[in-house]
Amino acid sequence: MAHQPTRTEDLQQASFLIILAVVSLLMAVIVYPFAQPLLWAGLAAIMFQPLYRNVLRRVRGRRNPAAGLSLLIIFILVLVPAAWIASMVIQQALVLVATLQQQPIDLAVLFDSVYTNLPEVARDAVDRSGWADIASVQTRLQELLSESAGMIATQAVSIGSGALSFFLSFGVALYVMFFLLRDGERIGRTVLCAVPVERSIADRLAERFLGIVRATIKGTGVVALVQGALGWITLMIAGVPSALLFGVIMAIFALVPVIGAGAVWVPAGLWLLITGETWQGLFVLLTGFFIISSSDNVLRPILVGRDTGIPDWIILITTLGGISLVGFSGIVLGPLVAGLFLASWSILREQRDVDEETVRQDSINIDASGRSTEPSAAG
Repeated sequence: MAHQPTRTEDLQQASFLIILAVVSLLMAVIVYPFAQPLLWAGLAAIMFQPLYRNVLRRVRGRRNPAAGLSLLIIFILVLVPAAWIASMVIQQALVLVATLQQQPIDLAVLFDSVYTNLPEVARDAVDRSGWADIASVQTRLQELLSESAGMIATQAVSIGSGALSFFLSFGVALYVMFFLLRDGERIGRTVLCAVPVERSIADRLAERFLGIVRATIKGTGVVALVQGALGWITLMIAGVPSALLFGVIMAIFALVPVIGAGAVWVPAGLWLLITGETWQGLFVLLTGFFIISSSDNVLRPILVGRDTGIPDWIILITTLGGISLVGFSGIVLGPLVAGLFLASWSILREQRDVDEETVRQDSINIDASGRSTEPSAAG
C-alpha cells in the first residue's frame, strides 16, 4: 500500500507528458504554414531590439507606442526600399531576357575572336576537349533563354495569383514582430524557465543562439548587402546593362561561403575584356579584387566583433542544405542550426569535463582524509 501513491503519481506524470507532446505536435502542425514569416519576424525582432530600447527610452517607457514606432521605422527604412529594389530587379530581369532573345549573342564570332588569339597548344587542347563545337552551345543557350523567360513569366503569374497568401504572411510577420519587440525579453525568460534543462545550460544556449543570430545577419547579411551595392555601382560605372540585377545576384552569392560575390564580378570582368571593352573589364576586376572582396575582412570584425566559431565548410554545407530544404530562408536557418548543434555538443563536453574534474577532486579528498585518519586509528 505504501507504493501505490508513488505509482499513481508516476502514471499521472507520464500521461501529462504524453498530452504535452501531442498538443505541442498539433501546435507545430497548425503553425507550420506560417513558419517562415514567424522565423523572419523572430530574427528581425532580435536584430532590431536595440532600436526598440532606444525608442522606449524616448517615449518614457511606454511599451506599446515604442513597439509601434519601431515597427513603423523598420517598415519605412527597410521594407519599402526592399520592395522597390525587388520590383526593379524583376523588371530588369524581364528586359534582359527579352533583349537576349531578340538580339542573341553570336557565340561563334566571339569564340573565333578568342580562339585565334590563343597559342597553338591551347588551341589543340580546345580541339581535343570538344569545345570547338560552338553551334550546339549556341542552340542550348537559346533554349535556356526561352526556358528562363517562361520561368520568370510563370513566377510572375504565381506571385500575382498568390498575392493574398503573400500579404497574409506579411501581415502576420509584422503583427508578430510588434509583440516580439515589445515582449521579446519577457517571452525569452519564460521559455528558459519552462525548458526542462538545467538553467545554466539553457542560459548558455540562449546566449550562443543570440550571438549566432547577430553574427549571421550582421556579419553575413550586412556584408552581402554592402558587396552587392558595391558591385552594382561598379557594374553601373562600367556600363553593364541590368547592373542592379547583377548586384542583387552578387549579394545572394556573397551569402554563400567559398563561392562569394566573385562568382559574378569575375565573369563580368572577363566578359568585358573578351568583348573588347578593356578599361571597363580591368576596372571591374580590380575593383572586385581590392574593394568588393576586401570589404568582408574590413566590415565583419566591426559588425560582429568576434568569430562565431563555425568552420566555413560547415557553414557552406548547412547553407546549401537549408536552401534545398526550406528555400531562401535556409540561408539563415542552416547556419543557425549548425551553430546550435556545435554549441550543444561543446556545452556537453564542458559539462563532462566538469563532472570528471569533480569526481577526481572527490577521490583526492577521500584519499587525503583516509591517510589523515590512519595514524589516529593506529593509535
